[in-house]
Amino acid sequence: MQEIHKAIYYETAYAGVTLGALTLSHGTILIDAPLRVEDARLWRGAVQALSANANRLLVNLDTHPDRTLGARAMECPVVSHQKVAQAFRSRPSVFKGQNADSGSEWEAQNDAVGTRWAIPDITFTHHLHLHWGPPSVFLEYHPGPATGAIWAIVPAAKIVFVGDAVLVNQPPFLAGADIPAWLEGLALLLKDYRDFQIISGRGGLVTVEAVQFQKNLLTNILRGLDKLARRKAAPEETETLVPSLLSELGFTSHTEEQYMLRLRHGLYQYYARRHRPIEASDQD
Repeated sequence: MQEIHKAIYYETAYAGVTLGALTLSHGTILIDAPLRVEDARLWRGAVQALSANANRLLVNLDTHPDRTLGARAMECPVVSHQKVAQAFRSRPSVFKGQNADSGSEWEAQNDAVGTRWAIPDITFTHHLHLHWGPPSVFLEYHPGPATGAIWAIVPAAKIVFVGDAVLVNQPPFLAGADIPAWLEGLALLLKDYRDFQIISGRGGLVTVEAVQFQKNLLTNILRGLDKLARRKAAPEETETLVPSLLSELGFTSHTEEQYMLRLRHGLYQYYARRHRPIEASDQD
């Protein structure tokens, strides 16, 4: 666990996504949940040891199973964007492991299937201010990476948790993305948050250079998909973009197959949804 400001932490040790915790006077605000139930219990215990106040509130930064499957095990109210709640209400109450070749972290966990979703208790549309401190925490809707994507911003500490808006040395999740909106969010980060500590949902603390790299990568993806669309290519042809996109990233060999699956799945679904909607299937 890394302390990046007084009473503000992030943790990268658990499977799934980077976690955050703000141990404030009114209680602890948690950013995302560990994927595995056992890890959620461990994280809950670690956070409890930091604060004498037993109040907890969990913020889910979007709908992705990697950050939401463990929410119920955190045993506290959940807040998210209203689109997250809408997505959960349209799903079976128990996670059935759909889209098992999406290159997500949950696919490597044998016990992920069968987990019950925790539908958010509190939702909002554009902004929500949490006054549990000081400092105050501002939740803002920033569409792009996934359904109901939000940032958790702590202006007084100059810290922003951005979820999957910026990823470190791994390809983006594209199946449910809106790339133009995503690029707008990254431009905002580069303009208004340059002097903030930016916490990625998959990698922890990142630099402004990492934000720019993410912006460049998404721009290249959009150009490649637009070229395919102009010649009315079939969705299957998006696979031709995978090798060059992977070559731009630095990652270990044991994640190569996972990341190849992620790009292949995401490119196909994004292209089919945008340019050949009759061929697209329901995705997050």
